Amino acid sequence: MKLYLVVRADLSIGQQAVQAAHALQEFNVQYPQEVAGWFEESNTLAILSASNEEEVGVVYQRAIELGIPASIFREPDRGNEVTAIAIGPPGRQLTKHLPLALKS
Repeated sequence: MKLYLVVRADLSIGQQAVQAAHALQEFNVQYPQEVAGWFEESNTLAILSASNEEEVGVVYQRAIELGIPASIFREPDRGNEVTAIAIGPPGRQLTKHLPLALKS
């Protein structure tokens, strides 16, 4: 049981880390019961990357369409661009094609 954080690959590694944390916090606020179950069962995160803002948005929209808990983070310092999303444990199928993030 994992939570999936998806960040933009076109951000620096430092920005990716911070934006992933923001998305996780959004998820914590929006879905406290799901977070509690995840935390007790596994507490495992996968941090993945999508090539750009558009691809992150596509993954988020697909999660919403499928009824999978998902949160989106828009960075105020970047003109409210979408920088990262968090997807609940059912999101494995949506994210399995994405590479790991935070690679140099």
